[in-house]
Amino acid sequence: MKEKSHAALFITDVQNDFIEGGALPVPHSRELVEKINKLQPRFRHILAVRDWHPPHHVSFASTHGKRVGEKFLGQTLWPDHCIQNEWGSAFAEGLDTSRFEKVFDKGADPHKDSYSAFGNPELAPYLLLHHLDHLYIVGLATDYCILATVLDARALGLKVTLLLDCCRAIDPRQEASALQRMRDAGVDCI
Repeated sequence: MKEKSHAALFITDVQNDFIEGGALPVPHSRELVEKINKLQPRFRHILAVRDWHPPHHVSFASTHGKRVGEKFLGQTLWPDHCIQNEWGSAFAEGLDTSRFEKVFDKGADPHKDSYSAFGNPELAPYLLLHHLDHLYIVGLATDYCILATVLDARALGLKVTLLLDCCRAIDPRQEASALQRMRDAGVDCI
């Protein structure tokens, strides 16, 4: 794959808490680290997004005294994860971050969750300023944060290619449905 000048590799939520052994592990996520490291030299622009939650975030079951997986005011409740400046919020051990051009945080508002990287208001203007109109997306999790990010990117008219070999879903049973929604939105899944 030859990288074009207006393309960027977009690494989504490859953080300790989403890797096996973390607070909200995605199955088979550890194997992505090496794959993403090998992919990086093919791109001139590498961007990353990470969950960056304050303690007592609205998406945490513990904040509401509820169980993980319950719904509260339309919000799926998760275990405490990716808490700012803690081990779980750091990029996954072994992930090469030396070539990251910019990191965008999401979910930093304690009262609002954001699965999509475009929940960070700096992302869209940054892409426009740097003429980045094609995102090659990798990371976690296909059925939540990647899905939301991809749909928002397409709504903004960006070309999106999802590199399936470098993505994993929280619930593999939901992955086919998420991928179909992305294909229906015009995403290339390769």
